[in-house]
Amino acid sequence: MGETVSVKTGSIKTVLDAIESQLRVLDLWQANAPSAEALASEAPFAIDTLAPEAWLQWVFLPKMHTLLAQAQPLPRGFALEPYFSHVWQHEARYQPLLQLLQQLDMMSQ
Repeated sequence: MGETVSVKTGSIKTVLDAIESQLRVLDLWQANAPSAEALASEAPFAIDTLAPEAWLQWVFLPKMHTLLAQAQPLPRGFALEPYFSHVWQHEARYQPLLQLLQQLDMMSQ
């Protein structure tokens, strides 16, 4: 059982790293962190204070990497891709990123 969890954890890390890479390729990676107030949003995806890509970079990815590093349970049953597909519906070049988000969603089930 432990080996299966380890393989899944490694696979999730690989997808998280690929998401970061795609954010960089698409020139969506931000050099400067948002304000503490923006990061403190309690709205889903911090929709009221952050751009979608900023939420991925500054909230989601760090949280997931922290959970993995601490061998903590990962969230289960989330669905990121539908939200991002909606907000980026006119951005065909984001398709590889959306596919990675969908892959991560499936891994969380």
